[in-house]
Amino acid sequence: MFGKNKQQNKNQDGSDGQMQKYLKIAEIKDSVVVLQDGSLRSVLAVSSVNFDLKSTNEQEAIIYAFQRFLNSIDFSVQIVVSSRRYDIKPYLKLLQDKSYTEKNSLLKNQILDYVDFVSGLINEAEVTSKFFYIVVPFYVVAAEKGGFLQKLSSSLNPRKAIFQKRELFETSKNQLFQRVGEVRDLLGGMGLKVAPLSTQELIELYYNYYNPSEFDHVSLAPEGELNLERV
Repeated sequence: MFGKNKQQNKNQDGSDGQMQKYLKIAEIKDSVVVLQDGSLRSVLAVSSVNFDLKSTNEQEAIIYAFQRFLNSIDFSVQIVVSSRRYDIKPYLKLLQDKSYTEKNSLLKNQILDYVDFVSGLINEAEVTSKFFYIVVPFYVVAAEKGGFLQKLSSSLNPRKAIFQKRELFETSKNQLFQRVGEVRDLLGGMGLKVAPLSTQELIELYYNYYNPSEFDHVSLAPEGELNLERV
């Protein structure tokens, strides 16, 4: 999923450079990351709050809400803050296109001056954007029963084994999403918007993470396009 063909991934010394053998990810499907050990992960995009602009009472309310969030969940979560280079060229192009259709000459000149100002600014310093994520895990506990006889039965009846595996995945996914709902409700009490990443968004997120040199900017949709209100 994350690699290219084997010939392209060969290093000059002939060693296999495929990333897959170094990844803990087995596959990504149904908006869920499946790890090699069989455990599941859901990645939630979370909006931010400008804490410094809040009043003292509002800051205390946010702190207490976050404390309640930590004390309420009975499973571990991972909080990730990712800084990425942001491609501002589409935004500048949008402004330039707007200037072409603007009939007010004063407003048109202001738009062009602003475009020149931002263009000069990004030439001197990179524009970065921070993304906030919470990773919710679920570990599948599958006790082996029957030992050799069960393995023999699975080998003789592969359809049944595949069905059981799918059934286990669906059950585990539902329990994972219950945790996601709990996290979403608790963070919603802090005034935050939360949205689980879709399969495509997860693929882009992990691909960008493991291949940072291939990108000049993040291709994942920004916070607004992730539709944080969809859940």
